[in-house]
Amino acid sequence: MKITIVHQYYLMPGQSGGARFNEMARMWSEKGHQVTVICGTVDYTSGSSPEKYRGRWVTREQDGAVEVYRCHVPASYSKSFLGRKWAFLGFTLSASTAALMVPRPDVVIATSPPLIAVLPGWITARWRMRPVPWIFEMRDLWPESAVTTGVLKANALLTRMLYALERWGARTATAINVLTPAFREDLLERGLATSEKIHFVPNGADVEMFEPGPRENQVRRDFGWGDKFVAMYAGAHGLANAVGQLVNTAAELKDRPDILIACVGDGPERKRLEAEAQARGLDNIRFYGAQPKTSMPAITRACDVGLAVLQNNPTFRTVYPNKVFDYMSCARPSLLAIDGVARKLVCDDAQAGLFAEPENAKAIAAALRQLADDPGMCVRMGESGRAWVLQNASRSGLAEKYLGILSQLTGQEK
Repeated sequence: MKITIVHQYYLMPGQSGGARFNEMARMWSEKGHQVTVICGTVDYTSGSSPEKYRGRWVTREQDGAVEVYRCHVPASYSKSFLGRKWAFLGFTLSASTAALMVPRPDVVIATSPPLIAVLPGWITARWRMRPVPWIFEMRDLWPESAVTTGVLKANALLTRMLYALERWGARTATAINVLTPAFREDLLERGLATSEKIHFVPNGADVEMFEPGPRENQVRRDFGWGDKFVAMYAGAHGLANAVGQLVNTAAELKDRPDILIACVGDGPERKRLEAEAQARGLDNIRFYGAQPKTSMPAITRACDVGLAVLQNNPTFRTVYPNKVFDYMSCARPSLLAIDGVARKLVCDDAQAGLFAEPENAKAIAAALRQLADDPGMCVRMGESGRAWVLQNASRSGLAEKYLGILSQLTGQEK
């Protein structure tokens, strides 16, 4: 089967971030399928683009067995809100050019956000004499999440255009894949798709890469964590992530020098938050910046609990944070300051963590005290999380499930 994926944030080798389609593309290639990816040139955690892509509209390269078309994204991506809009437009144009260049696929997956991925996805699938099926994948609800976080105004022209694009994508796609059950319910409630058209292949973990191991490892020694109880946040440092609540949590934990909050990742808010923590004299929260994906399993094993936080925003009641699957896969409990479907998955279904009210520093600090004072509970939750991931969310199992959907759409063997 010839599979083309349109995904602006497909990771470059060694880059940190969500590796969902890097791993699926690799697994599908290993099964003998021909996988092509149309993606961008910007590292979304840092906002920068490697020198080798600058001045080039489309760069064709190999990532193992996967053929990759890296498409120009304007350098304005990390400059401002208007700069990011210009960057999205630039990627739409360059990716649409690549859509005309790639070999004819048997099936196309266009994954959002950004929502504009549906345009080059549709072109890839439909511009030839013999159109092929395409899947509109929703990793987030756009533009709803941008409206509820204050990035977009509800009645602005751009917002209305994006809602129209979402409706068009849902209507013209052969199938839709959602990453949480709440997304499915949202689509059904708004009448954007029938239940038969919607599939559910969530995020998961590479259980061979993210596996349990000793807490006392080289990372803990290199980072100077000693015997501290370390609560690690791994992920983006943007407006929606509201990592500032962890700075406030550190202030609530000044009386517990044995507890350290470690923030791994990057984004537009990181430098400001780091400066704020320093100005407030908080030495119990540290920022480590983006780390290579290959380093993250050892870093996760070195921590005692994984943190997952977002704004206290009703839209985020619909999401699964990718990081909790990695925490559970490494047999580490999660402290979840996200309500809704994520709370049900982690705290109820997997019995793998505790919940604290989002953006409530006192509640998060109280939960951290509880975890730090009960190592037996941490072990039980970690073991329960690992067992749940093995049964329900291994990346290999999910890749096989996705391949079954592609096979059904194309009529080819998986």
